[in-house]
Amino acid sequence: MAESRIRFRHLQAFLEVARQGSVARAADFLHVSAPAVTKTLRELEEALGVAVVERDGRGIRVTRLGEIFLGHAGSAISALKRGVDSVRQDGALNRDPIRIGALPTVSARVMPLAMNLFLEENTGAALKIVTGENAVLLEQLRVGALDLVVGRLAAPEHMTGFFFEHLYSEQVLFVVRAGHPLAEPGTDIFARLDEFPVLMPTRESVIRPFVDRLFITNGMTAPATEIETVSDSFGRSFMRQSNAVWIISAGVVANEIASGAFVALPVDTEETKGPVGLTMRTDTAPSPAFTILLQTIREAARHHA
Repeated sequence: MAESRIRFRHLQAFLEVARQGSVARAADFLHVSAPAVTKTLRELEEALGVAVVERDGRGIRVTRLGEIFLGHAGSAISALKRGVDSVRQDGALNRDPIRIGALPTVSARVMPLAMNLFLEENTGAALKIVTGENAVLLEQLRVGALDLVVGRLAAPEHMTGFFFEHLYSEQVLFVVRAGHPLAEPGTDIFARLDEFPVLMPTRESVIRPFVDRLFITNGMTAPATEIETVSDSFGRSFMRQSNAVWIISAGVVANEIASGAFVALPVDTEETKGPVGLTMRTDTAPSPAFTILLQTIREAARHHA
């Protein structure tokens, strides 16, 4: 039987090659040689009877059948880790952390309060929080590198194997520093927008299609000077040192707007409003600590909604 020939190392190598898109980078991460990773992938393909990866220029991509197997492999690795954690006798401090992927808007708006509430519960569980683009975080969730993603609801075609719990809705804002020329009353914002650099969500982000449609609605195809970024720290610093316009989810800049450092321009962005919530794999079996974590994130979200 094929399943009797598949070992943990086969799944681990396959998942890491899929995540990295490169045998060499996967080998570096796994601390083995590239030929060893290649050999392990060949053994996996022989056991399955199908190719799970193929060359893509100088890199590697997962085949169509490999994509089907990928979700099951990620689930198997995650289930094994949960099983190991459940029987360890050396205390919670030595266990793998609960790994959370959070969009920048959630990292700034929800996660600080959620973490304070979670720490008050004294579960002893370790946590790891990473941020990035929604598509990247969901792929890490799919392969088992994350346990939870807190962010925007992805397109239906990207939600296979996941379920989503809505927390609140959020829209995009056009934001400038206080005293910016575009903040003058009566200014035709889109007529003058090309005079200033514009920080835009990346083309891979969930909100980018909404922003592109907003420009078309207002007679523009794209800003003359466009900088794509998902870095909120860069965005804040650049805004303070320039006349840039930042098109960003409201939660990222909520504190700066409240303090008066930034100003939201009077642009109708209602059509960019979308659901933010919890995305998990459908096979997730929450531990007690994980369940408490979900409760604290829900409470923090209600506070900021």
